[in-house]
Amino acid sequence: MKRSPKHKKKKSRAFIPAIIISVLVTAAILLFLQRLVTPKYVTSLKEGAMTSEYYADRWPNDVIFLGDCEAYETYSPVTLWENYGITSYVRGNSQQMIWQSYYILEDTLKYETPKMVVLSVCDMMHDDPDSTNNDDEREAYNRMCLDGMNWSLTKIRAINASMTSEERKKSGIWSYVFPLLRYHDRIFELTDEDTEYLFKKGEPVTDNGYLMQVGVKSGADTNYPEKPLVNYTFSDLNYSYLDKFRELCDKNNITLVLVKSPSLYPIWYDQYDEQIREYADKYGLLYINTLDTQKDYGLDWATDTYDAGLHLNVYGVEKVTLYVGNIIKTEYNLEDHRGNETLASVWAEKCAAYRARKEALLNEEKD
Repeated sequence: MKRSPKHKKKKSRAFIPAIIISVLVTAAILLFLQRLVTPKYVTSLKEGAMTSEYYADRWPNDVIFLGDCEAYETYSPVTLWENYGITSYVRGNSQQMIWQSYYILEDTLKYETPKMVVLSVCDMMHDDPDSTNNDDEREAYNRMCLDGMNWSLTKIRAINASMTSEERKKSGIWSYVFPLLRYHDRIFELTDEDTEYLFKKGEPVTDNGYLMQVGVKSGADTNYPEKPLVNYTFSDLNYSYLDKFRELCDKNNITLVLVKSPSLYPIWYDQYDEQIREYADKYGLLYINTLDTQKDYGLDWATDTYDAGLHLNVYGVEKVTLYVGNIIKTEYNLEDHRGNETLASVWAEKCAAYRARKEALLNEEKD
């Protein structure tokens, strides 16, 4: 006996919910696995958490610092607030390239319009996505910088500008959209951090973008040789993004300040400095070279670095911040917000968190 069309219709209707349930279950499993294997950046590789932390802080800032480690390990927003009443945030990351800094500025302008942007010119030293590290290392730095960005056309452009040739050959942008494609191998390398922070966020690793270090490793007697280069000229690509920076700041009535932070290595050659000075003079920008003026603010390479002169510890950071803060406060008459009760209350909590972190890190050093 043949089944009626009506019976077949009922069977097909019953089959559709089963398909939907199967798809939803599969998607849930994949999302769970993706969350599990994606790095959490809470207790290790803390730099990877810095980009996303910005979105949790919705208080407006007069100054945004942008750049690589010469930004997030050079300027302390809490020190700026306590001494000048300037509100600020550092949006930097490890080996953050100038094109990444540019798109992070674009991203920042979706949430606020600062009065000033301070750009680390160390970004200009790297020519293109394939010019630094090997492919795996460069991609890892790209991930730490870009994975935490909120999704937008700006993030897509940042990814396209940042991918190495090897990344493009593999899964390209899709591995940024679906991190499981990139991190699936970590299923065999999971740590306690991966399970502990699977469904919860860790405490902030920075103080308004400043990643604090309290250790001391003298660089006073360290000699980093100045090896001659074949070419000292910054690339056309980097200049094009520096132009984009300037134009975007002009469009939004933002003052752009260029800064070279103090470090003994990598070498900041005189030829580099001349190019930045020429650019600043051409477009009427303020350029502050804190490497040349370190005696003016008492930087001591015996006590103010945690890794023999590559980066500053908190003592060096506070000195540089006081120095640069005084310049930008004086030159541009930035408003002192310490009389604003609301902001004063918000920043009192930030200052307390900063001091607590400093004390905790110092105690760890003693242990």
